[in-house]
Amino acid sequence: MITVVGTGTGAPVPEDVLAAAELVVGGRRHLTATRLPESAEHVVLGPLAPALDTIAEYVEKERPVVVLASGDPGFFGIVRALAERFGAGRLDVRPGVSSVATAFARLGLPWDDAVVVSAHGRDLRTAVNVCRAHPKVAVLTGPGAGPAELGAALDGGRVLVVASALGDPEHERVERVTPAEAAARDWGTAVSVVLCLDEARAVGAVRTVAGVPERPARWALEEGEFAHRDSMITKFEVRALALARLGPGPGDLVWDVGAGSGSVAVECARLGAAVVAVEKTPDGVGRIRANAEAHGVDVRVVHGAAPAALSGLDDPDAVFVGGGGAELPAVVTACARRARRTVVVAVAALDRVPAAREALTGAGFSCDGVLLQSSRLAPLPGDVTRLAATNPVFLLWGERPRARTEGVAQ
Repeated sequence: MITVVGTGTGAPVPEDVLAAAELVVGGRRHLTATRLPESAEHVVLGPLAPALDTIAEYVEKERPVVVLASGDPGFFGIVRALAERFGAGRLDVRPGVSSVATAFARLGLPWDDAVVVSAHGRDLRTAVNVCRAHPKVAVLTGPGAGPAELGAALDGGRVLVVASALGDPEHERVERVTPAEAAARDWGTAVSVVLCLDEARAVGAVRTVAGVPERPARWALEEGEFAHRDSMITKFEVRALALARLGPGPGDLVWDVGAGSGSVAVECARLGAAVVAVEKTPDGVGRIRANAEAHGVDVRVVHGAAPAALSGLDDPDAVFVGGGGAELPAVVTACARRARRTVVVAVAALDRVPAAREALTGAGFSCDGVLLQSSRLAPLPGDVTRLAATNPVFLLWGERPRARTEGVAQ
């Protein structure tokens, strides 16, 4: 039997469990903080594979093993690896209080509405994009993905709460800092978890489903649900297909270039993505911000003309390009060079289609497209109905080959 004990946030290890152990496995700080039986072999967790091999030798001989882990070992913890290797039936899990629960408890905040993301041994960009998109996020940190790196990647508008050595009565610290302050410090190795908060929305509404916010019941919203100028807005039929091709979700970063009213940007944010809207007109910038606020989402708005305005932005997973001016080929080319997954282009002029398609294929994307021509039901006098045609729009989409989605074309 393998007994997995969650510790490190104040809960002591049961003495009877340790007394029977012939092998004790754990991080150095857990082993140091625990009175271990002298007769048992001790293995310090570093690389996981050698530790699992040692555990296997004891399991095969039915000799008792104790694994010491942080907090709740079934929450982004070692239980997954042990269950995959030895089977869940061989595990006796004694969970402690997770670092996430402890950190929120120290602040007196509920956390059923928090999004929890692990950056331990994973790409930090996913955690960064979740922090950009959601008002309450807990980030499990790791080497090279701690408060400093997280702070360096985030803009203002958020507060970082860095919780270190949780459960240690002498060394525990819970500090509120700005992203810039976090980036400027060396936090050492004792960080347990980092909370990223929009403090104005830190206490949310009553929830039924915990964790990632529920997907909106509707998307491809009516144009009337956005402020726009002279019907200069991506129509909902076009937006529906564009969203399907963009595939925005938690952890993604989406650019909406030539955003206009920001309808695509807002819809992507409603689906959980972090979004940057690039718009060159001052009145357009104001409308985007107003529409984002009206729909309760965060959209970062960049006032400038593409492609120049794109240079300082993080690489996106997906890009929507609206409009069809003479600069369109250069804009699509710049977006395609940086996009990790998909670029979607909406144009009204037939003359612009070949250049946009060439820009996508020239960047190594597969390219497809469609001409959307829809007719909506419209009432007529006499209680009858006619079909009212909307303006036709070409929608092109380019997708980077799957083998290359982990990198970005240079």
